[in-house]
Amino acid sequence: MESGSRSMHRLTATIIWPILFLFLIHAAHCFYLPGVAPEDFQKGDPLKVKVNKLTSIKTQLPYSYYSLPFCPPEKIVDSAENLGEVLRGDRIENSPYVFKMREPHMCTVLCRITLDAKTAKLFKEKIDDEYRVNMILDNLPLVVPIRRLDQDSSTVYQLGYHVGLKGQYSGSKEEKYFIHNHLAFTVKYHRDPQTDSARIVGFEVKPYSIKHEYEGKWNEKSRLTTCDPHNKRTVVNSNTPQEVEAKKEIIFTYDVEYQESDVKWASRWDAYLLMNDDQIHWFSIVNSLMIVLFLSGMVAMIMLRTLYRDISRYNELETQEEAQEETGWKLLHGDVFRPPSNSDLLCVYVGTGVQFLGMVLVTMIFAVFGFLSPSNRGGLMTAMLLLWVFMGIFAGYASARLYKMFKGAEWKKLAFRTACMFPGIVFAIFFVLNAIIWGQKSSGAVPFGTMFALVLMWFGISVPLVFVGGYVGFKKPAIEDPVKTNKIPRQIPEQAWYMNPTFSILIGGILPFGAVFIELFFILTSIWLNQFYYIFGFLFLVFIILLITCAEITIVLCYFQLCSEDYLWWWRSYLTSGSSSLYLFLYATFYFFTKLEITKLVSGLLYFGYMLIASYAFFVLTGTIGFYACFWFTRLIYSSVKID
Repeated sequence: MESGSRSMHRLTATIIWPILFLFLIHAAHCFYLPGVAPEDFQKGDPLKVKVNKLTSIKTQLPYSYYSLPFCPPEKIVDSAENLGEVLRGDRIENSPYVFKMREPHMCTVLCRITLDAKTAKLFKEKIDDEYRVNMILDNLPLVVPIRRLDQDSSTVYQLGYHVGLKGQYSGSKEEKYFIHNHLAFTVKYHRDPQTDSARIVGFEVKPYSIKHEYEGKWNEKSRLTTCDPHNKRTVVNSNTPQEVEAKKEIIFTYDVEYQESDVKWASRWDAYLLMNDDQIHWFSIVNSLMIVLFLSGMVAMIMLRTLYRDISRYNELETQEEAQEETGWKLLHGDVFRPPSNSDLLCVYVGTGVQFLGMVLVTMIFAVFGFLSPSNRGGLMTAMLLLWVFMGIFAGYASARLYKMFKGAEWKKLAFRTACMFPGIVFAIFFVLNAIIWGQKSSGAVPFGTMFALVLMWFGISVPLVFVGGYVGFKKPAIEDPVKTNKIPRQIPEQAWYMNPTFSILIGGILPFGAVFIELFFILTSIWLNQFYYIFGFLFLVFIILLITCAEITIVLCYFQLCSEDYLWWWRSYLTSGSSSLYLFLYATFYFFTKLEITKLVSGLLYFGYMLIASYAFFVLTGTIGFYACFWFTRLIYSSVKID
C-alpha cells in the first residue's frame, strides 16, 4: 500500500508543478535585464550611429553594410563583437551619419555617387532579394514603424528598412528598381527634468526614394531643390523616386528629428518585444497540459492498479510451478537488465543527452530571469556555447556510470567518444555549411579565427572536463541491478503487429512533438523571419511539459513492451521519445514550403543543414529523458518483486 501512496504523491507532483508554472509565467515572459548600463546625453552631445549587417528572409545570407556602395565614413572601424554576434553574422561598423542630441536637422547630404554597371547590378540583386539595412543607436536597433489597419490601429515595428523597392511608372509595364536614398530618422528620448539630461528610448526611420535635383554643377556647397530646409521643402513621399541604373547619380540624404517620450529607459525594449499572440501561446500551453494530464492518468493507472496488483499477486505465489504459469513482465526478471547490443554507443548518447539537458535547462533559467535579453546581442548563443562546454563534466560522469554498470572497462575510450561524437558530427555539418556561406561572400561565414576558438573550446575545455567526469563516474561503485541476470537469454515470443519496434518507436514520438509544435512555430519564425523571440517564460513551461511527456510516453510503451515478454528495452526507450526529432524535421520541411520564400539552392541547403543539426540535438535530448524515465521505471518495478 505504501508504494501505491508514493506513486499517488508522484502523480500529484507531476500535475501540480505545471500549474504552479502557469502562475509564474505572466511575470516571466515580460521581465528582462537590459544588459547594458544607461547612458545620459546632454543637449548637443554627439550620438554614435552604427551600421550592422544587411539581412534577407529570402536568402538567409547576411552581408556587411559596406558590401554595397553606401556612403562610407573617412575610416571604417569594426566594433568588438562577442562570439554569439560573430556566429549570427553581425558585423557592426561605424557610419558617416552625424547626430547631435536634441538638435534636429533636415536634408543633410551624406554623399553623391554615380553608379556603374557593377554597382547598379549589386543594388538590384539586393533589392530583388528584399534585403534590409540594420542600424544601431545606443544599443537599440533601427525599426520601421508600421501602423496596423485593424481595430486597435496599433503600431508594429519591423527591424531595419528595405534597401529599395521594385515598381513601375504609371502608364508603363516595365519593372524598375528604386533605392531608398532619403532616411527620415526619429530619435525618441526620455528627459530627466532635474538634470535636463536625456536617455534614448527609441530609434525609428521612414525610408523614401527621391530623385534629388540641384541647380548648376554639383559641388560641396550645392543646395538641393528637392529637399531644402531654408525653403521648407522636405521629403514626405516617394512620388519622384530614384531609379537604380548604370550612369545614374544618387544623392543620399537624411533628416533627424527628436521626440520626447514618456517611455522610461528600463522599458524601452518593450515595444520591440511586444507579442500580440499571447492567446495562441496559452492555447499551446493548454494543449500541452491536456497531453500531460492524459499521460499522467495512464501512468497512474499502470502504477497504482496494474502494477500494484501484479506485484502483490506475484509476491503471494506459493510454489515454483505457480510462478512458471505466470505471464507478462514478471517472467523477464532474469533478462530485463541484460546489457544491450552496442552498449558503448548507448552510453555515449546518454552522456551527450545529459550534457545537452544541462545546457538547455540552465540557459532557460537564465533567460526566464532576463539575463539573456535581445539587448545583449549574441548573449544567448554565447551562453549556450559556454554552458555546453562546461556541462561536459556531467556528460563524462553519466556515460561512465552507465558504462560501468554494463561491465565496461575502457572508460578512457568511452570518454573520448562521448566528448567527440556529437560535437564532431555537428561540427562537420557546420563546417560544410560555413564553406557554402563563404563561397557566397556572406558576412555570415564564421572567420577562421572564430573557428579556431571554437575548436580550442572543444578540445581545450570540453574534452578534459568529459574525462574528469568519466574518471569520477568510473571510480564510483557500479550501479547494482535489483535482480540477477540469467546466463542464457530467454527467447522472445512473436510480437503483435502493434508491438513491432519500428511502429511503437514512431508512435512514441508523436505526443512529445505534439506538446511543443505550436511553440516551435514561433521559434522558427524568430530564427528564419528575423523577429525577436522573448517569451522564455512560455518556452520554459513548454520545455517542462516536454520533459514530462517524454518520460511518461516512454514508461507507458515500455510497460506494454515488457508485458509482451520483450526485454530489449534499452535502445527502444531511447528511440521512442527520440523519434519526436523526426517529426520536428518533417515539420521544419512543412514550414519551409508553406511559410518561407526561399528560392535559392544555397539558402535551402543552409535551412535544411541547420534544421538537421537542431533535430539531431532534439533527438539526443528527448531520447535521454525517455531512457532515464524507463531506467527508473524498470528498476522500481523489479525491485518490488521478491525473487527466490
